[in-house]
Amino acid sequence: MRIGELAAQAGLSTKTIRFYEEAGLLPAPPRTSGGYRDYPEQAVTRLSFVRDAQAAGLTLAEIRSVLALRDSGQAPCTQVGTLIEQHLADIERRMSELREARAALRELARRAAATDPDTCTDGDICTILTRPVGSHGAD
Repeated sequence: MRIGELAAQAGLSTKTIRFYEEAGLLPAPPRTSGGYRDYPEQAVTRLSFVRDAQAAGLTLAEIRSVLALRDSGQAPCTQVGTLIEQHLADIERRMSELREARAALRELARRAAATDPDTCTDGDICTILTRPVGSHGAD
């Protein structure tokens, strides 16, 4: 099938399909005598997998490694499970960092609401962002 038909079936743009080829996620197809790409039917399945793997948070390099395992005849289940666990741990870490940032921003918002700009001196840069004296301990 030609690239336009593949794009329509996979729900991707032709530009994306060419990018995936260049990135090693989709093997370059044979060409017709007229020079057009002639994709096999299984290209739709492969592109759907790439799209789903990206939606799950896998990087293109990780997806490429999963596809390489499958292309070598091995089931990538163990590797995929490991990648999912790594991504979950990363998300948990980032969520914890975001909760801490939210708490800090809430405190700054409270200070901002209570700050009277008329009380700032020329020596102050911003009393909202400057920690009160005595609270410069280790973070």
